[in-house]
Amino acid sequence: MYWEFELILFVFLLLVGLVALEVKDLLVSVVMLSAFSFTMALMFTSMGAVDVGFTEAVVGAGVTGILFLIALYQTTQKSKD
Repeated sequence: MYWEFELILFVFLLLVGLVALEVKDLLVSVVMLSAFSFTMALMFTSMGAVDVGFTEAVVGAGVTGILFLIALYQTTQKSKD
């Protein structure tokens, strides 16, 4: 319906995914993966699948992001020198 909006979301989705893969800091990677899931929720909603978009926002961006943060803060950081 709104192909311009979907194109902008798709380009942003690609950029966020590449940043999440290439960044060295795990906290930034978790934030980028949450932004990726939220962008996917916006894409699903713009395509008319509101129930799938809502589920993606709650589970993908919300619960999974929190679980990743908890796992990240439970681990120890060791540097390779």
